[in-house]
Amino acid sequence: MTAKYELIDAEKASYAVVDMCAWLGVSRSGYYEWRGRPVSATAERRERLKEKIEALFADSHQTYGYRRIHAALLRSGEQVSDELVRHLMRELGLRPGRSRPWRPVTTLADGSYSGIPDLVRREFTARRPGSKLVGDITYIPTWEGFVYRLFTIQGVVVA
Repeated sequence: MTAKYELIDAEKASYAVVDMCAWLGVSRSGYYEWRGRPVSATAERRERLKEKIEALFADSHQTYGYRRIHAALLRSGEQVSDELVRHLMRELGLRPGRSRPWRPVTTLADGSYSGIPDLVRREFTARRPGSKLVGDITYIPTWEGFVYRLFTIQGVVVA
């Protein structure tokens, strides 16, 4: 019901309250009673928690999920359940981004790079040993960083 009343309150400048109450299936007296009520302690606490959650999420560069936010709130002295934190984060639309490992960029996306010229012209047979050598390099990710591997293939003499 609160969501309907909030909608009526937000749109009362554009539409008549009577019409909106009829469209949404709520009584006019219920809307005016809701408007006159003081904000509950629970609603105030939820708003305060939302502000803290948004601040912690921003401080983490949008990487903390509800578990880490919950742990940070507990460390700061807030008594709150992890499910409430999850619910409030969902309500606020906060979704942590996954950090991806750095990968080397080996091509240009705009197509401005024409590439390395094909000096062998796709002809891999050779007249004598060692006259045509073809190579390639690749990046192999390891726990300690990237390892670079160079492959060299010798053209074959065909008799």
